[in-house]
Amino acid sequence: MGNEHLSKQYDNDLETLRSGVLQMGGLVEAQIRAAIDAFSSGNQELIEQVIANEPKVNGCEVSIDNDCSHIIVKRQPAAGDLRLIMAISKTVTDLERIGDEAEKIARMSRQIHQHGRTDLHFASIRHAADIALSMLRSALDAFARLDTAAAAGVIRQDRAIDAEFRSILRQLITFMMEDPRTISTVLEIVWVAKAVERIGDHAKNISEYVIYIVKGTDVRHTTYEQVEREALS
Repeated sequence: MGNEHLSKQYDNDLETLRSGVLQMGGLVEAQIRAAIDAFSSGNQELIEQVIANEPKVNGCEVSIDNDCSHIIVKRQPAAGDLRLIMAISKTVTDLERIGDEAEKIARMSRQIHQHGRTDLHFASIRHAADIALSMLRSALDAFARLDTAAAAGVIRQDRAIDAEFRSILRQLITFMMEDPRTISTVLEIVWVAKAVERIGDHAKNISEYVIYIVKGTDVRHTTYEQVEREALS
């Protein structure tokens, strides 16, 4: 009976970890959405709200990482569970970094709107952000369901966001060449675009950890074709 109770408690501990990751993911997703809205609108209240919420994201990372350490020490998990716990620890690091990017977008938005060059805002950054948000949502969904095919789909999307970033960069360079007075604001917008691209990179990382949990294979730094083969095998 004692062993059964311990086993049930262990399952509960793992489930608490998993749901903590998804809660943190929800918070981070809200942060990105608010930061992009602030970029588009210049809403000062929204900007301050994103910056004020950033420590909450950091707190989630510290708390979940501590829980991971305690489970490893107390339970000495077998290979499959150990992979899950290690992947959760890596996932919350990526989520925390996404939170950093959201804060960066908010801070840059404040400067851009102070310069008053709102004519330089264009839909392509918002479009790239929509792709990044979709990748994050899908990555978290793949994590929740341990769905390797869905994870591979997110990794495929990373190419789209990279192409979008290159296109935005070309547009911004044209702005600077046509009117050197725009240079400082355009460079701030480049930071926003780069932050959006990094959000996509972190969502891709989270998807790679899903494949690692399920298949036991580290697919980082491999080609997309190899990832897909592994995910669908």
